[in-house]
Amino acid sequence: GQYWCEVELHNQTFSSERAWITVEGVPHFLEEPQDVATFPNAPFNLSCSAVGPPEPVEVLWWLGGVQEGEPRATPSVLYVPGVNSSIKFYCEAKNARGISVSRTGTAYIKGLPAAPFSLQILSMSDSITLSWIPGFTGHSELSTCIIQVVRLRKGPLSQQEVQVPPHLHVLTGLRSYSNYSVRVSCSNEVGPSPFSSLLHFVTPESVPSVAPKNLTFDLSEQQLSVQWAKLQEEELQGKLLAYKLQWTLGGEAQEPLLFKENWARLSGGGRFFNATFQVSACTSVGCGPWSPPVLVLPASAQIQVGRSHMWVGLLLGLLVATVVGLLLTVVAQRREKETQFGSAFKSPGPESSVFFTAAQSFSRNTTDPQESTLDTLCINSELKDKLQDVLIPERLLTLGHMLGKGEFGSVREAILKMEDSSVQKVAVKVLKSDITSSGDIEQCLKEAAYMKDFNHPNVIKLIGVSLHRRPGQRLPIPMVVLPFMKHGDLHTFLLLSRLGDQPFDLSLKTLVQFMLDIARGMEYLSSKNIIHRDMAARNCMLNENMSVCVADFGLSKKIYSGDY
Repeated sequence: GQYWCEVELHNQTFSSERAWITVEGVPHFLEEPQDVATFPNAPFNLSCSAVGPPEPVEVLWWLGGVQEGEPRATPSVLYVPGVNSSIKFYCEAKNARGISVSRTGTAYIKGLPAAPFSLQILSMSDSITLSWIPGFTGHSELSTCIIQVVRLRKGPLSQQEVQVPPHLHVLTGLRSYSNYSVRVSCSNEVGPSPFSSLLHFVTPESVPSVAPKNLTFDLSEQQLSVQWAKLQEEELQGKLLAYKLQWTLGGEAQEPLLFKENWARLSGGGRFFNATFQVSACTSVGCGPWSPPVLVLPASAQIQVGRSHMWVGLLLGLLVATVVGLLLTVVAQRREKETQFGSAFKSPGPESSVFFTAAQSFSRNTTDPQESTLDTLCINSELKDKLQDVLIPERLLTLGHMLGKGEFGSVREAILKMEDSSVQKVAVKVLKSDITSSGDIEQCLKEAAYMKDFNHPNVIKLIGVSLHRRPGQRLPIPMVVLPFMKHGDLHTFLLLSRLGDQPFDLSLKTLVQFMLDIARGMEYLSSKNIIHRDMAARNCMLNENMSVCVADFGLSKKIYSGDY
């Protein structure tokens, strides 16, 4: 910088001539050599620049520990004709005050990148995102990566090329609920890396892609058999939970039924006449499309209709046959009368008359069958006395459609006519008609006897017992009348919450309430010295207030203190 001196005299300032001060030292670098990545034996340049003071400044290059040429004026550019391996280099800057040494740089040889690693599946909800970490780049920036995806044991290899970064990609075109393997290779300007290790994964489930095919039925008076073709693994797109069978009668959709197999046996074939059936397959995600509706008709009504001109010919033929038949009938009757009575029907007058007196008359009216009583059953007197006051005449019950079916019978919706002429919707447990053993009948009535004494909001209570007389059978069928549970059994209710047409969420509080209701019911049974012996969600009923009632005491047993 500059410096000078000043003098003041009689309010005047006098300045000396200006002079310069220079701080001298070793050179200061303005540009140091940087690392270089190059192909083998490819030429490249290195740059170095430094300043004083004092000047001049000279630059000397060192390459691989060997001096390159003589010192040269700054700035300096060193031309390197090429190397075939990595090498270190630096420059020295020299002036009158000394020498400065730059940073040490490296000339790298470009090569193939290393294989990617740490492959991961980040998301598997709606899409599948694959991420990976690139390996050593080979001193050359990665530009693209190749992703290979193959479905295990099935399907061709799929290959996609993506730009990087970022080092992640959304995989598309994959089948649901299938096993896949994926690997990745990345490329730089030299070439591709080896492939990474295989990553195995399973795609998430989805709803079935198609509806079950070939829905057929076999209708008889006793039952309706429905069958359909199983879906293939590719069509299911998940693990099959159940087939949902939906039927509509009179334009009103009935409660759907769930089946594990590809067939169903529904008792009471007559009630399904003119009903339409559809079936759908369900996974844990939901249910797939419905099959085309199939109308249930008797076998005689399934004959296909012919062409219109065939119907015209058939009707004309029937008309001619009817006229000819009537003429033949009239002629035959006249000949028969003439043969039997001769001219008895002829009179001299213009009209003929016949007079007769009836010898005897008959009536086809028959008396109604008597109501069945407990005396007609071969059961012990103690059980008979216990159920006598809850016996309901069969005529007061009107059975409706089936609600469920078990090993020993079925449960049907019914209407019970009360003494005050009002009606109550009930559920009726009916023993199978092919059970004729008095022991099985007594076991059914024992279950009713247990329920008669129950009085708890979480234990189902007996309304009554009725007896259905069977034509040609000595013993009637017992029917146990129970309260109607709007939401059915707990097992089906929980399934429908996920697989129904309109799935709904059940809060944790609701599920805990279900558990508490069952626990209270079982505690009450324990206080009555009753062990259930068949506790399951299918044997718990859900009423309209969403309270659970323990039911189905077919395997229950009364215990005493000595049984412990």
